Amino acid sequence: MTHTTDSSTIIEKTIQHDEYSTKYLQSGVGPTIVLLHGSGPGVSGRANWAATMTSKLAQHFTLIAPDIVGYGGTQQQPSIDFTHANRVEHVASFLDALDLAPARLVGNSMGGGIALGIAAHYPELVEQMVLMGSAGVTFPVSREVDQLYGYTPSEENMRGIFELMAYDKSHVTPELVKARYEATLAPGVAEQWSNLFPAPRQRHIDDASLPFTTLEKIATPTLLIHGVADRVVPVTATSLKLVEVLPNADLVVLGRCGHWAQVERAEAFRSEVARFFSAQG
Repeated sequence: MTHTTDSSTIIEKTIQHDEYSTKYLQSGVGPTIVLLHGSGPGVSGRANWAATMTSKLAQHFTLIAPDIVGYGGTQQQPSIDFTHANRVEHVASFLDALDLAPARLVGNSMGGGIALGIAAHYPELVEQMVLMGSAGVTFPVSREVDQLYGYTPSEENMRGIFELMAYDKSHVTPELVKARYEATLAPGVAEQWSNLFPAPRQRHIDDASLPFTTLEKIATPTLLIHGVADRVVPVTATSLKLVEVLPNADLVVLGRCGHWAQVERAEAFRSEVARFFSAQG
């Protein structure tokens, strides 16, 4: 299946590897960047990254966006638990299967925590990484995180989730809310979401975090991007700590931006990604 725009074509693919059947999207030309989506009800590689994959970035890079295990169209063996460690293993296996290592990774929120996990445990798989509104260090579960993890299907609840993400609420359109809400009505999606982050929820934040003694050994060149008004993963909770402990990291803080940099500050986000990977390359 393809989705054509003026700037690129998104191609849907599936690859069998280890215990997974991973659905992923591909667009663009040039050096490869792997886009790792965040968490949320109805989230997938397409939901997080379709606009990025059809932007000018695709004129300079090949963009690949997998559905991470537990999300979207990726299938896994029933014996696989939906833990952060298994998400790290899934993406590491995916990189190996497509022979992408050492890879350029862009991780959004949960995807950032996964990228950090791969860089910590499989450093040979990662060349550079961009972490956007990233998980990776523990912080107390907030009302916003609890609302996100506790989502039950309704358009009102989905609108509430998006309004947590956005600084500028004009980005939360009725069409967007309806489309993502309807994605959570697909067979098994709501049940699977409820199984991903059951209460007590602090443990899920902790499980996706690395101790500073591990983080300080990650030598991978890293760019941190964070919205100054992020209420879901506040910049003070993660990125300001990560930029201090990661030995080869810089931080860009975007004004007028919440937990949705690739949407609210799309041009700035894409420009920073292109600049970073072009300079590193």
